[in-house]
Amino acid sequence: MWKALRIALLLTLLFAVATLTWVDRARTTDWNSTLWIGIFPVAGDASPVTRRYLAGLEPARLASIDAFFAREAKRHGVPLAKPARVELHPEVRELPPVLPPGAGPLRSAAWSLATRAYARRHAGDTLADVRVFVVYHDPALRPAVPHSLGLQKGLVGVVHAFADRSMDGQNAIVVAHEVMHTLGATDKYDPGTGQPVFPQGYSRPAAVPRYPQPTAEIMAGQRPLSKDRSEMPAGLAAVEVGDTTAFEIRWTSR
Repeated sequence: MWKALRIALLLTLLFAVATLTWVDRARTTDWNSTLWIGIFPVAGDASPVTRRYLAGLEPARLASIDAFFAREAKRHGVPLAKPARVELHPEVRELPPVLPPGAGPLRSAAWSLATRAYARRHAGDTLADVRVFVVYHDPALRPAVPHSLGLQKGLVGVVHAFADRSMDGQNAIVVAHEVMHTLGATDKYDPGTGQPVFPQGYSRPAAVPRYPQPTAEIMAGQRPLSKDRSEMPAGLAAVEVGDTTAFEIRWTSR
């Protein structure tokens, strides 16, 4: 009897989670109203460089994300003047949970639950549809940052970025990439090489000549220069949403 009750409770919980996920996806990708993106800065270290960077962070330095969504949504025929709006929130003093490299399904699931609990703790009272915690690192202390992640379940992103104003443009690319993940977009690069996958990872796959591509596809993150060489653009002005990604986030119906 107790075993049957536990199973029934577990199934009820799983059904509730699945229903909430479906509702979140439907709500955030119907594009009937502006998607609110909350940015929550976090210091990834105690460096004075990072502290100065966070002290000077202001909404205008995130404006390229709004402009990117507006430009690309219009290009794909979305009849919404302002499809996304970024709002900068006060600094969060607690670091988000860490997903260990090579984590298996159980560790990944535990991390996902812990990250959603973290988001509720620090951003549960905001009106943001998508909550992105951007962890800034002093590039002199950490020249290579951990992998950033976006969760469709819970609409939460954890971005690792550089506390360097010259990197604001590339930081914005990573933020937009993870926001796209929360909306259902998939990566379009080879995880082994990091190179964009043809054709869905190319912004203009039909271009002649094919190389160099004029822009990068947001879910590939790199602009192909040749078949096996690419580069990350300086900012979102040189990034586009490809047809496959537009379909995944319901900007188009093919």
